Amino acid sequence: MNLNLPGQIQVEGFSKWNKVEKIEFLAKHLEQNVNLPAQNFSQLIQSFWHSDAEAQKIFDEFSENTITNFYFPYGVVPNFLLNEKLYCVPMVIEESSVVAACSKSAKFWRKRGGFHATIISTEKVGQVHFYWEGNPQKLQSFFADRREELLAFVAPIASSMQARGGGIKSLALLDKTSEDPGLYQLFLTFETCDAMGANFINSILEATAQRWKEMVSDAQEFVGSEKSLTVIMSILSNFTPNCRVRVNVQCPIDQLDDGTLGMTPKEFALKFNKAIKIAELDVYRATTHNKGIFNGIDAVVLATGNDFRAVEACGHAYASESGRYRSLSHCTLSEGLFTFWLEIPMALGTVGGLTGLHPLARVSLDLLHQPSAEKLMQVAASVGLAQNFAALRSLVTTGIQRGHMRMHLMNILNHLEANEEERGLAKEYFADRVVSFKAVRELLASLRNYQ
Repeated sequence: MNLNLPGQIQVEGFSKWNKVEKIEFLAKHLEQNVNLPAQNFSQLIQSFWHSDAEAQKIFDEFSENTITNFYFPYGVVPNFLLNEKLYCVPMVIEESSVVAACSKSAKFWRKRGGFHATIISTEKVGQVHFYWEGNPQKLQSFFADRREELLAFVAPIASSMQARGGGIKSLALLDKTSEDPGLYQLFLTFETCDAMGANFINSILEATAQRWKEMVSDAQEFVGSEKSLTVIMSILSNFTPNCRVRVNVQCPIDQLDDGTLGMTPKEFALKFNKAIKIAELDVYRATTHNKGIFNGIDAVVLATGNDFRAVEACGHAYASESGRYRSLSHCTLSEGLFTFWLEIPMALGTVGGLTGLHPLARVSLDLLHQPSAEKLMQVAASVGLAQNFAALRSLVTTGIQRGHMRMHLMNILNHLEANEEERGLAKEYFADRVVSFKAVRELLASLRNYQ
């Protein structure tokens, strides 16, 4: 290993060291370069280890070069009414206002019939990208003749999934030569039941690619360079527009008033509807609007051991399908009814991966009554809509900062190292005042000077 200039590390074989060796190396570096005592660093890192060594071993093996655990709050939203059934929904997120807002929204809509969700489709997608030189019609004709043979070749790999009701749904050859000369793809769709299905899909794709290359190379129909097919990559797509869920809430406009609107229900409905319209027209607003939806969705996805990055990437791509990035949620006011809905693609699983390995992911699924992948899609989408409703309600009434900063007050007090007495006085003081970092700091300064 070499310690070079301050702040720079060059090291060989780091991944092969055990955890303690990694920590000792990093502690030495920090002590030399930022004056953080090595012992302090080591103690801090180890203080976040699980007390159960076997449990910690599981966490360590989730990733690479692991030295400790990074904790996020695990909260719950009780009494969440979805499709006439009450759920206690787990959420993993560091922003307290999200859980509070979702709980408030859940309570509001529980009294008005709750959330209603339906699954539109659960189709997943995979692609084999390859280059081939020759007549496109000749390749299409060859594919049409050999398509069933290709499917038969990969059938044994899909047999266990097929026994559960899933498997390969379709296989097509797409000509992309107008976009890039020689570019084609095999486009496959899948049903993966309660699994997210990444490993299953990628295994099928790689086997398909290899066999397709061999079939072209061995074909008597092709001569010369036509026998050369170059596979670039075989990989699932996280854009799954046909793995989609729809959720809505609805009530008469005059029932939107819960006594705290500060305006008539009709005025609120009109402002709310215009807020959605702005998010449908303006990309700057749409981005923040959709981020708020994912505040709720991501928290459920994380709590259940699913891949929030894939869900977000898919959702943002779907929001851009029209050629302009737009709101994922929508609102209508018709015949005296307020209807607010969200339609979004997301690929989730309730078996395999972290869902079965992470102990809290298993607890989350227990709290949700061991849902199928479809049920989990409905829950996550509903929480996204609940969060969006709460955020828009605040924006068009009191403003977002009042509630957000009040929930953030405890974080500010922790940052300023307030004691219990100061915390109590601060909560009382800011009960009807706007919270800001500056205001909290000034209050604590006055309290400490007074003492």
